[in-house]
Amino acid sequence: MDKVAVLIPCYNEEKTIKKVVEDFLSVLPENSRVYVYDNNSTDASAEIAENAGAVVRREYMQGKGNVVRRMFREIDAQCYIMVDADDTYSVDCAVEMIDMVLHKSVDMVVGDRLSSTYFTENKRLFHNFGNSIVRASINLLFKSNIKDIMTGYRAFSYQFVKSFAVISEGFEIETEMTIHAIDKNMLIDNVVVEYRNRPDGSESKLNTYVDGFKVIKTILKLFKNYRPLLFFGLLAILLALLSFGFFIPVFIEYLKTGLVPNFPTLIVCGFTALAAIQAFFSGLILETMKQKNRYDFEMQLLRIQENYKKLL
Repeated sequence: MDKVAVLIPCYNEEKTIKKVVEDFLSVLPENSRVYVYDNNSTDASAEIAENAGAVVRREYMQGKGNVVRRMFREIDAQCYIMVDADDTYSVDCAVEMIDMVLHKSVDMVVGDRLSSTYFTENKRLFHNFGNSIVRASINLLFKSNIKDIMTGYRAFSYQFVKSFAVISEGFEIETEMTIHAIDKNMLIDNVVVEYRNRPDGSESKLNTYVDGFKVIKTILKLFKNYRPLLFFGLLAILLALLSFGFFIPVFIEYLKTGLVPNFPTLIVCGFTALAAIQAFFSGLILETMKQKNRYDFEMQLLRIQENYKKLL
């Protein structure tokens, strides 16, 4: 088992990968390694990383989520640091992040770019706006205080890595791991990190609109899965209001004339009200299942902790 494992997903980053690997090797404690997972790069990224001192492995399924799944499965370490290969993050905070995991039992340390230089360094306005929207929506929906949801610079405990079932395939992986940590009541902390723009000649693989839509879709899906009673409760309220709104004119007409001329509307109101009731009870059932899953998860953590002690 490594003391610290630095995990670097890499796709066509030959201009920056050497510096990223060397920077982290210069600050890591003994018995630590830098792992670069090449994701079908068409340039010399893998060779450069290996020459710089990294352990290079490959993931042939395209997408950052697929790379993270492979890394988390294969590597055992007391502390994990995940960082992008584009040299946009400073290594200066790495020691502090490692210390928080190893000595303060923090399960996920978030490298907070948004509280430092991100908005001045990043020139993509819609990208900046999207980061703010994602942060605000997750903190509102899940009652959290995460400073940067989409950051690619994080530190994790062994417990987090081995209990996190990766579902996402692409850049929405950061959103998924954030919500997992919040929902499972894991200890989360934020460290303000310096962010710098990519060097000249290095291009981002993130599409602001396509990947942004995927992130929003992931938030809604995880909101449904992690907070089913609230999700289906809100849906039930919406359906009930629609049913009530269409029923009022029909009922007023009935009081005046004793007739129901808009009988189809009354039928639709009835079905909409039934749908509201069904949505509410679906939320109740799923909430009960979620509580059972939470119990099973806590038991899983005990098994992970036992395995961790064996590996030490």
